[in-house]
Amino acid sequence: MRLLIATDAWHPQVNGVVRSLENMAAAGRDLGFETVFLTHQDFASVPLPGYPEIRLSYATRGKVARLWSDLAPTHVHVATEGTVGYATRRYCLAHGRPFTTSYHTRFPEYLAARAPVPESWSYAWLRRFHGAASGTMVSTPSLERDLASRGFRNLMRWTRGVDTDLFRPALPDESRPEALAGLPGPFFLFVGRLAVEKNVSAFLDLDLPGTKVVVGDGPDRPRLESLHPRARFLGTLTGAALARIYAAADVFVFPSLTDTFGIVLLEALACGVPVAAYPVTGPLDVIGETGAGVLGTDLREAALAALAISRERCRQEALRYTWGESARQFFTNISLAHGTGLPTPRRRTFRAAPAV
Repeated sequence: MRLLIATDAWHPQVNGVVRSLENMAAAGRDLGFETVFLTHQDFASVPLPGYPEIRLSYATRGKVARLWSDLAPTHVHVATEGTVGYATRRYCLAHGRPFTTSYHTRFPEYLAARAPVPESWSYAWLRRFHGAASGTMVSTPSLERDLASRGFRNLMRWTRGVDTDLFRPALPDESRPEALAGLPGPFFLFVGRLAVEKNVSAFLDLDLPGTKVVVGDGPDRPRLESLHPRARFLGTLTGAALARIYAAADVFVFPSLTDTFGIVLLEALACGVPVAAYPVTGPLDVIGETGAGVLGTDLREAALAALAISRERCRQEALRYTWGESARQFFTNISLAHGTGLPTPRRRTFRAAPAV
């Protein structure tokens, strides 16, 4: 079986959507699926103004049709609502091909933070977009309830995972990363895109002891760096370099109010780092009452309280999330929505996609 994933989120972007799709492709081989991608790389595109790592593709239904015969998919998943996803959706509808979608981003809230567009308008468009799918995958129970209350239907659960071999606590003989050498602790860490919708200022404005560390890049970075010269900005990190920064942190602060999950929460927990966050979708589902973090409307109090949490408790919570289970849910949803059964899986042990 061959699964086509149409996505506007792809390299060089570094985010949870790209990581999730890469891991599904890696898992698909063991579950009897060959996975092919349709991305901005298949079309002429231009960088999004102010956000150059995001490409706006000139994706049309006609170009999708020309690529379709070579791709020859048996199953289709539309991962994003951008031009690539929309053109693929139109092609499927025109040719009576079933497809699934996934809801990764609170686009109405993101758009409202940047432009005077009522959230109700955006949700109406998204409801129409996803309403044509045989199933729409959501990452958490709270997101499922929220979207159901807004009229979305055919919702299917798809959780996320974490590579607990890469993301792990520091060993006793491992030294502090050079980027943090000489800085006072405790270390309060943020990892993610530096953009207004991530609410990073809510973290950097906190009166906290020690050092605030920021990993990531984005259009808001120059402004944030100028306003917070005492914070340490490390830019984008991946793979082992990122894991070492996580493991050196004392608390992971997650100020976002709009994320649908937050894979960074799992990465922090896997490194034994407790989480401080607002009680919203994502943290409510991942942290909740686990004792692996502190949720509260006062983010400073939550961050300080999280210092007392056992690192082993955090690690144990992260071990509950595997990319293998995430893939099982994803491909089961794909098969159910297309009216097929899962193919006979290969007898191999699934490994997470290699970190870049």
